[in-house]
Amino acid sequence: MKKKVTKLPKVANKEEIAKIKELFLKHYPDSVTELNYNNLYELIVSVMLSAQCTDKRVNIITPALFEKYPSTKELAKANLDEVKELIKSCSFFNNKAKNLIKMAQAVEKDYSGEIPLEQKELVKLAGVGQKTANVVLIEYTGANLMAVDTHVYRVAHRLGLSRAKNVKDTEADLVKKFKDNLHLLHQAMVLFGRYRCKAINPECDDCFLKDYCKSKDGFKAG
Repeated sequence: MKKKVTKLPKVANKEEIAKIKELFLKHYPDSVTELNYNNLYELIVSVMLSAQCTDKRVNIITPALFEKYPSTKELAKANLDEVKELIKSCSFFNNKAKNLIKMAQAVEKDYSGEIPLEQKELVKLAGVGQKTANVVLIEYTGANLMAVDTHVYRVAHRLGLSRAKNVKDTEADLVKKFKDNLHLLHQAMVLFGRYRCKAINPECDDCFLKDYCKSKDGFKAG
Protein backbone atom coordinates (compact mmCIF):
# COMPACT_ATOMS: atom_id res chain seq x y z
CA MET A 1 0.00 0.00 0.00
CA LYS A 2 1.44 3.32 -1.08
CA LYS A 3 2.03 5.93 1.59
CA LYS A 4 -0.02 9.05 1.02
CA VAL A 5 2.20 12.04 0.28
CA THR A 6 0.98 15.42 1.48
CA LYS A 7 1.40 18.05 -1.20
CA LEU A 8 3.23 21.06 0.19
CA PRO A 9 2.30 24.54 -1.01
CA LYS A 10 4.61 26.10 -3.55
CA VAL A 11 7.11 28.61 -2.23
CA ALA A 12 7.70 32.01 -3.80
CA ASN A 13 11.13 32.40 -5.37
CA LYS A 14 13.38 35.45 -4.96
CA GLU A 15 12.03 37.19 -8.04
CA GLU A 16 8.44 36.64 -6.93
CA ILE A 17 9.19 37.85 -3.41
CA ALA A 18 10.72 41.04 -4.79
CA LYS A 19 7.69 41.66 -7.01
CA ILE A 20 5.21 40.91 -4.21
CA LYS A 21 7.03 43.38 -1.98
CA GLU A 22 7.08 46.01 -4.73
CA LEU A 23 3.35 45.63 -5.39
CA PHE A 24 2.39 45.81 -1.72
CA LEU A 25 4.35 49.04 -1.31
CA LYS A 26 2.85 50.44 -4.52
CA HIS A 27 -0.75 49.72 -3.56
CA TYR A 28 -0.40 50.57 0.15
CA PRO A 29 2.29 53.31 0.23
CA ASP A 30 1.18 54.97 3.47
CA SER A 31 -0.68 52.19 5.25
CA VAL A 32 -1.46 52.71 8.93
CA THR A 33 -3.64 51.02 11.52
CA GLU A 34 -7.41 51.55 11.40
CA LEU A 35 -7.50 51.81 15.18
CA ASN A 36 -8.33 55.30 16.48
CA TYR A 37 -5.86 56.67 19.03
CA ASN A 38 -4.28 59.96 20.10
CA ASN A 39 -1.26 58.83 22.10
CA LEU A 40 0.83 55.81 23.07
CA TYR A 41 -1.46 54.89 25.97
CA GLU A 42 -4.54 54.82 23.74
CA LEU A 43 -2.64 52.84 21.11
CA ILE A 44 -1.50 50.05 23.42
CA VAL A 45 -4.96 49.73 24.97
CA SER A 46 -6.58 49.60 21.53
CA VAL A 47 -4.13 46.98 20.27
CA MET A 48 -4.69 44.86 23.37
CA LEU A 49 -8.45 45.04 22.82
CA SER A 50 -8.13 44.22 19.12
CA ALA A 51 -6.88 40.68 19.72
CA GLN A 52 -9.53 38.42 18.12
CA CYS A 53 -11.80 41.44 17.79
CA THR A 54 -12.36 43.82 14.88
CA ASP A 55 -10.83 47.28 14.79
CA LYS A 56 -14.31 48.64 14.08
CA ARG A 57 -15.64 47.19 17.35
CA VAL A 58 -12.61 48.47 19.30
CA ASN A 59 -13.16 51.97 17.93
CA ILE A 60 -16.74 51.86 19.21
CA ILE A 61 -15.62 50.79 22.69
CA THR A 62 -12.63 53.02 23.34
CA PRO A 63 -14.10 56.57 23.44
CA ALA A 64 -16.01 55.89 26.67
CA LEU A 65 -13.10 53.88 28.09
CA PHE A 66 -10.60 56.68 27.46
CA GLU A 67 -12.97 59.31 28.78
CA LYS A 68 -13.19 57.49 32.11
CA TYR A 69 -9.56 56.37 32.18
CA PRO A 70 -7.48 58.91 30.19
CA SER A 71 -4.11 57.48 31.22
CA THR A 72 -2.45 54.55 32.97
CA LYS A 73 -2.68 56.53 36.21
CA GLU A 74 -6.48 56.32 36.26
CA LEU A 75 -6.67 52.84 34.72
CA ALA A 76 -4.30 51.44 37.36
CA LYS A 77 -6.87 52.37 40.02
CA ALA A 78 -9.91 51.22 38.02
CA ASN A 79 -12.64 48.97 39.34
CA LEU A 80 -12.52 45.67 37.45
CA ASP A 81 -16.29 45.38 37.04
CA GLU A 82 -16.52 48.91 35.68
CA VAL A 83 -13.84 48.19 33.09
CA LYS A 84 -15.61 44.96 32.13
CA GLU A 85 -18.85 46.86 31.65
CA LEU A 86 -17.18 49.34 29.31
CA ILE A 87 -15.58 46.68 27.11
CA LYS A 88 -18.17 43.90 27.41
CA SER A 89 -18.96 43.90 23.68
CA CYS A 90 -15.33 42.96 22.98
CA SER A 91 -14.28 39.33 22.72
CA PHE A 92 -12.69 37.85 25.86
CA PHE A 93 -13.57 41.03 27.77
CA ASN A 94 -13.10 39.42 31.19
CA ASN A 95 -9.43 38.60 30.65
CA LYS A 96 -8.81 41.79 28.72
CA ALA A 97 -10.21 43.92 31.55
CA LYS A 98 -7.90 42.22 34.05
CA ASN A 99 -4.89 42.63 31.77
CA LEU A 100 -5.61 46.28 31.04
CA ILE A 101 -5.60 47.12 34.74
CA LYS A 102 -2.49 45.01 35.42
CA MET A 103 -0.73 46.60 32.46
CA ALA A 104 -1.50 50.07 33.77
CA GLN A 105 -0.42 49.16 37.29
CA ALA A 106 2.93 47.84 36.01
CA VAL A 107 3.51 50.96 33.92
CA GLU A 108 2.87 53.14 36.96
CA LYS A 109 4.93 51.00 39.34
CA ASP A 110 7.82 49.82 37.18
CA TYR A 111 8.11 52.51 34.51
CA SER A 112 7.15 55.70 36.37
CA GLY A 113 3.98 56.07 34.33
CA GLU A 114 5.81 55.97 30.98
CA ILE A 115 4.93 53.12 28.62
CA PRO A 116 8.24 51.60 27.45
CA LEU A 117 9.08 51.58 23.76
CA GLU A 118 11.36 48.54 23.76
CA GLN A 119 10.02 45.14 22.75
CA LYS A 120 11.70 43.30 25.64
CA GLU A 121 10.04 45.66 28.13
CA LEU A 122 6.64 45.78 26.46
CA VAL A 123 6.25 41.99 26.53
CA LYS A 124 6.67 42.06 30.32
CA LEU A 125 3.33 43.85 30.59
CA ALA A 126 0.17 41.82 31.21
CA GLY A 127 -1.69 41.03 28.01
CA VAL A 128 1.17 42.18 25.77
CA GLY A 129 2.72 39.40 23.72
CA GLN A 130 5.23 39.76 20.91
CA LYS A 131 2.57 40.50 18.30
CA THR A 132 0.98 43.28 20.37
CA ALA A 133 4.39 44.75 21.21
CA ASN A 134 5.43 44.71 17.57
CA VAL A 135 2.19 46.32 16.39
CA VAL A 136 2.64 49.13 18.92
CA LEU A 137 6.24 49.71 17.85
CA ILE A 138 5.40 49.48 14.15
CA GLU A 139 2.60 52.00 14.43
CA TYR A 140 4.11 54.40 16.96
CA THR A 141 7.76 54.41 15.97
CA GLY A 142 7.83 52.96 12.44
CA ALA A 143 10.05 50.16 13.71
CA ASN A 144 11.33 47.68 11.10
CA LEU A 145 9.35 44.81 12.60
CA MET A 146 6.73 42.35 11.38
CA ALA A 147 3.64 41.32 13.30
CA VAL A 148 1.54 38.35 12.22
CA ASP A 149 -2.18 38.33 12.86
CA THR A 150 -4.76 36.08 11.18
CA HIS A 151 -4.77 38.24 8.02
CA VAL A 152 -0.99 38.38 7.63
CA TYR A 153 -0.73 34.64 8.31
CA ARG A 154 -3.32 33.83 5.65
CA VAL A 155 -1.81 36.15 3.04
CA ALA A 156 1.75 34.94 3.70
CA HIS A 157 0.73 31.34 3.12
CA ARG A 158 -1.44 31.99 0.09
CA LEU A 159 1.43 33.86 -1.57
CA GLY A 160 3.98 31.17 -0.74
CA LEU A 161 5.97 33.45 1.54
CA SER A 162 5.85 30.93 4.38
CA ARG A 163 5.04 27.31 5.09
CA ALA A 164 5.32 27.77 8.85
CA LYS A 165 2.60 26.30 11.02
CA ASN A 166 2.61 29.05 13.66
CA VAL A 167 2.71 32.84 13.75
CA LYS A 168 6.18 33.08 15.31
CA ASP A 169 7.85 31.14 12.52
CA THR A 170 5.73 32.89 9.90
CA GLU A 171 6.98 36.21 11.27
CA ALA A 172 10.57 34.99 11.00
CA ASP A 173 10.01 33.94 7.38
CA LEU A 174 8.60 37.33 6.43
CA VAL A 175 11.40 39.23 8.17
CA LYS A 176 14.02 37.12 6.38
CA LYS A 177 12.39 37.48 2.96
CA PHE A 178 11.31 41.14 3.04
CA LYS A 179 14.17 42.50 5.19
CA ASP A 180 13.15 46.18 5.16
CA ASN A 181 10.02 48.36 5.00
CA LEU A 182 8.48 45.82 7.35
CA HIS A 183 6.29 48.38 9.13
CA LEU A 184 4.60 49.29 5.83
CA LEU A 185 4.44 45.69 4.61
CA HIS A 186 2.83 44.51 7.85
CA GLN A 187 -0.04 46.96 7.58
CA ALA A 188 -0.34 46.42 3.83
CA MET A 189 -0.80 42.70 4.41
CA VAL A 190 -3.35 43.36 7.15
CA LEU A 191 -5.44 45.58 4.89
CA PHE A 192 -5.02 43.28 1.89
CA GLY A 193 -6.15 40.29 3.95
CA ARG A 194 -8.99 42.16 5.62
CA TYR A 195 -10.59 43.59 2.48
CA ARG A 196 -9.41 41.56 -0.53
CA CYS A 197 -7.67 38.28 0.34
CA LYS A 198 -10.42 37.35 2.80
CA ALA A 199 -10.71 33.95 4.46
CA ILE A 200 -14.10 33.42 2.80
CA ASN A 201 -14.89 34.62 -0.70
CA PRO A 202 -11.57 36.34 -1.47
CA GLU A 203 -11.75 38.87 -4.31
CA CYS A 204 -9.40 37.15 -6.73
CA ASP A 205 -10.57 38.23 -10.19
CA ASP A 206 -8.83 41.60 -10.40
CA CYS A 207 -6.31 41.07 -7.60
CA PHE A 208 -2.98 42.78 -8.23
CA LEU A 209 -1.19 39.74 -6.75
CA LYS A 210 -3.14 37.10 -8.66
CA ASP A 211 -0.09 36.05 -10.70
CA TYR A 212 1.81 35.23 -7.48
CA CYS A 213 -0.94 33.42 -5.56
CA LYS A 214 -0.17 29.80 -4.68
CA SER A 215 -3.58 28.90 -3.25
CA LYS A 216 -4.94 28.41 -6.76
CA ASP A 217 -2.52 25.47 -7.04
CA GLY A 218 -4.46 23.51 -4.46
CA PHE A 219 -3.30 25.02 -1.20
CA LYS A 220 -5.69 27.10 0.87
CA ALA A 221 -4.69 28.84 4.08
CA GLY A 222 -7.94 29.63 5.85
